[in-house]
Amino acid sequence: QVQLVESGGGLVQAGGSLRLSCAASGSSFSLNAMGWYRQAPGKQRELVAGITSGGSTNYADSVKGRFTISRDNAKNTVYLQMNNLKPEDTGVYYCNAYMIVRTTNFPLGSWGQGTQVTVSS
Repeated sequence: QVQLVESGGGLVQAGGSLRLSCAASGSSFSLNAMGWYRQAPGKQRELVAGITSGGSTNYADSVKGRFTISRDNAKNTVYLQMNNLKPEDTGVYYCNAYMIVRTTNFPLGSWGQGTQVTVSS
């Protein structure tokens, strides 16, 4: 079973930057689309950035132009560079493999512990 370990979160002021990392176990990492999800307090978990096995990326409108997702298949790791952070980016960030059916994304693996990102105003 694939295990996911997220790291890199923290407390940052608005306008600051953080880089999140997600280390995945398992031999199928390079075959899967990988995504970063955010769960803000009192809200549902949402996909904010995704990257396909071929390297194509997509972003939620709320983070477009500020976040960059990347992956290193040799290290089984996916990254999320977050710049110009805003208080509304606060939440727990998780990574997972996912697939999209029509317009809905479906996480494929078990969730890790996530990493907390707190942006102060």
